[in-house]
Amino acid sequence: MHMDPAMPQVVGALLLILLTGLLLRLLHQPHVIAYLIAGVFVGPWGLALITDVEVINRLGAMGVVLLLFFVGMETDASKLIANWKLAIFGTLLQVGLSVACVWLLGLWFAWPMPRIILIGFVISLSSTAVVIKLLQDSGILNSKVGQGVLGVLLAQDLAIIPMLIILGLLGAGEVDGNHLVKQGAGAIAAGLLFAYIIVRKQIHLPLSRWLKDDRELQLFTSLSICFGLALITAWFDLSTALGAFIAGMLINAAKETQWVHHTLESFRVLFIALFFVSIGMLLDLGFLLANWLQVGVLVVMALLTNTFINAFILKVASFNWRDSLYAGVLLSQIGEFSFVLSAVGMQSGLINEYGYQLALCVISLSLLVSPIWINMGKRWLKWDNQYE
Repeated sequence: MHMDPAMPQVVGALLLILLTGLLLRLLHQPHVIAYLIAGVFVGPWGLALITDVEVINRLGAMGVVLLLFFVGMETDASKLIANWKLAIFGTLLQVGLSVACVWLLGLWFAWPMPRIILIGFVISLSSTAVVIKLLQDSGILNSKVGQGVLGVLLAQDLAIIPMLIILGLLGAGEVDGNHLVKQGAGAIAAGLLFAYIIVRKQIHLPLSRWLKDDRELQLFTSLSICFGLALITAWFDLSTALGAFIAGMLINAAKETQWVHHTLESFRVLFIALFFVSIGMLLDLGFLLANWLQVGVLVVMALLTNTFINAFILKVASFNWRDSLYAGVLLSQIGEFSFVLSAVGMQSGLINEYGYQLALCVISLSLLVSPIWINMGKRWLKWDNQYE
């Protein structure tokens, strides 16, 4: 047998991820940063070890689905319900304040209102994958701050639907009524299933008794439940992460999380790593170097704006200032769904190719520096679970 020509690139990429991870571990930095930096180096704008970004993006999307599946299994539904006002009204206020801040900036640069709304939407969304990974690694996902932040992230995932509709209208596009009805029906169905899980509290999966000692069937059952519900929500044009989260809550209600955790943990680690590597691969180093000042200013402004807007919202929601500021720091980066909004904005003519590349760099760089910003905020605030 002849060696696959892609094998040296794959091995090189794996070694680079390993070495970067070891180096950052010595510096007490989370693995997320290692994956992002490795993505920059192995991608088409770095050493070009891997040039097919689309394949890595698809594998990384599977990682986000698995991540939310695990989060659903670990989420206390009662805590999540207790924060519903924060999730819904806080998200609406956060989006409104983000648009208002961009409007003030737009007055200076004479931006048209459609562009202001697009950029406001883009910076208002935080990264579900980055934040939840950091919450899990630090062991505070089930804390008061962790559950509050989780509620906001899930509400933001749902907010992408009206955002896309608004951008379609601003771009002089037509909103398909059937498409809108389909999304609404999906949202109602997801809400009903969520309510059913909470009301029943304990659910018995029909095949659980036969799967108890069969590791191979456990693997495929776990993947079927996770990706099956993610596929259903995707069919309704909703977030796949939302479906995976509900699937995780379903498994949690069935009280059968132990074998699921054991079976899928390695898959989750691998695909989540691929997701962050794919984000690093999107960073165009040539464009970044040519526009470093503008990109840097926008990243700093986005981090600061999101930090203090979210901190203000959580303070209004009866969190103390230390918890509010730390939650604001956690939600400070621009999220992965903002890539979708930026692409829609370019297709609708709200931004040009330069604006699109600028948005990609700002989003990618905010994700890259976010773990460092969060660690700095945690040390500066001297935050710990005892302050909740």
